[in-house]
Amino acid sequence: MKVAVQQEDLQLLAKTLQEQLLVEVSTAEVFEVKCAVNKDELMILTQHASDVIIDAQLIFAVIEEVLQSLAPHREQRVQCFLRVFGEQLPYAKCFLVLKKTGRWEDEIGRAAGEAEESISYSSPLSSLTYFPSVDETQEEEPFDPFADASNLSASKPAFQIKPILLGATLVGIVVLGCGAYFLTRPCVMSECKEIQNAEQLKTKSPQLMHRAKSEKELIAIQQQLDAANAALNVIPSWSPRYQVSEELKASLSGRSEKINQVVKALQMESLAAQKVAFSLEELRARQHLWQQAIAPLETINSSSELYELVQGKLLNYRVHLHAINQQIFTEEKWLKKLTAAKAVASAAKNWEATAKSLNDWQKVQSTWLVAINALNSIPQTSAGYQEAEKLLKDYKPKLVAARDRATKEQLAAKTYQQVISTAKQAKVYQQKKQWLAAVTYWDQALQTAKKVSQDSLYYTQAQSLIEPYSVALKQAQEKLQVVSSLQQTRIDLDKTCINGIRICTFSIDNTRIIVRLTPEYDQIRQNNLANPYSENSNTVVDVTNHLQILREALAVIGDNANLSLFLYDSQGQVIYTRTLGG
Repeated sequence: MKVAVQQEDLQLLAKTLQEQLLVEVSTAEVFEVKCAVNKDELMILTQHASDVIIDAQLIFAVIEEVLQSLAPHREQRVQCFLRVFGEQLPYAKCFLVLKKTGRWEDEIGRAAGEAEESISYSSPLSSLTYFPSVDETQEEEPFDPFADASNLSASKPAFQIKPILLGATLVGIVVLGCGAYFLTRPCVMSECKEIQNAEQLKTKSPQLMHRAKSEKELIAIQQQLDAANAALNVIPSWSPRYQVSEELKASLSGRSEKINQVVKALQMESLAAQKVAFSLEELRARQHLWQQAIAPLETINSSSELYELVQGKLLNYRVHLHAINQQIFTEEKWLKKLTAAKAVASAAKNWEATAKSLNDWQKVQSTWLVAINALNSIPQTSAGYQEAEKLLKDYKPKLVAARDRATKEQLAAKTYQQVISTAKQAKVYQQKKQWLAAVTYWDQALQTAKKVSQDSLYYTQAQSLIEPYSVALKQAQEKLQVVSSLQQTRIDLDKTCINGIRICTFSIDNTRIIVRLTPEYDQIRQNNLANPYSENSNTVVDVTNHLQILREALAVIGDNANLSLFLYDSQGQVIYTRTLGG
């Protein structure tokens, strides 16, 4: 019967120590506390994983605090050990003596003084000596009082101990409520399934979270955590179990919240994948869903049980978000083109209303072309394609009209410039008194001016040139007629003044023709007059008749030229005159 009681006491003490370490030491979740009795000494073994950094002084201090809370009725020797899981020997230990007064005394002061590598720790209530390493001057006996897992709390026949610390003190604390430490711990007076279930779930939930591969599995774990958390709410605030329940609730809530973040992200991913986007607003809504899915996942760090699951999802989500971002960027680019095309078209309409020159109409044409080219570049996959097609139906006829008008104005401008150039050349020929060329160019300039299109901007300017060009043409024609007449007169005079010999010479000005007989002709005429009865008497008659014929011919030539005629002999004596009108 005593053995059974002692086993329960040892289990209770081990659980109490482990709970206190859980509260006082941040890494207590990796601890395992075992208690045993050997040769009337209480032995406490604390084990932990090899990758955990342990403060031995803090561990022993926590154990000391718990033991000090017990009021022993007699002196009790206690050995405490720290060991790494899987190792046979402890790497730190302390020997304590629990006095009846509740103070602990150092039992091995002499050993502590001899151990050069020992570490001493003192508290106001006790004096402990810890040995982090084995004394080189003393052989360490093999240590494994807890090797038999089934007898961790049991005592062998040699364990027929007296009602010592564990029996009298611990039971007294539970019954009488004298120990303040036990009064703050749950599940001492009776079973507490809510806390037991919560602790069990707290232990196994990290593994469940780590193994979860889907939203469904995570929701199932979250429901377990929430259910266990809700069950703890039945513990009232005045209960000695309340503090532990609050700590468990905080732990379970934290894990549930982490799961909730991931579940929400998965749900956002589902919505984003299902949402069909046709417009820029829909694309942005889908982008927002992917961002909402990514944001909570990015808060999960590498130490979280959900990290592996999250990383796989994050990569996939970021790829989808990048694709949506590219779609939005592309769609915004096409919408900007659509907006720009509308603005350019508006400018084209304004310039079209005020166009006053060929340059203006060419500018209108090129502006419409820019707007149409911008609309033609918008692909069918863009949300703005339909509107672009509608605008193209309106803009293309305007481009054709602007092109036709620009072509007409260009032709009119070319024709007008040709008029100006031809008239300029006519003036040059006129200055050179080349009246035939002047008449030709004036006539060409006049006819070209009449060809300028009536609905062109150059029509009015061309019309203003017709009257002065007509006057210039008439003047040139008159001059040409005069020149032509004089030229014919010269030709006629040349024919008249030569008849085998040069009979006469002539000069012409604007009012008269002056003809002079040559000395040779006068000599022949004088000789015949002086010797009328020579063998060649017929010559005199011929010369006299010829002079008469000459005068008549010259009179006709003067009349045709509408000029006065003056005939002189070689000595300058007037032989014959014929004036206009006489």
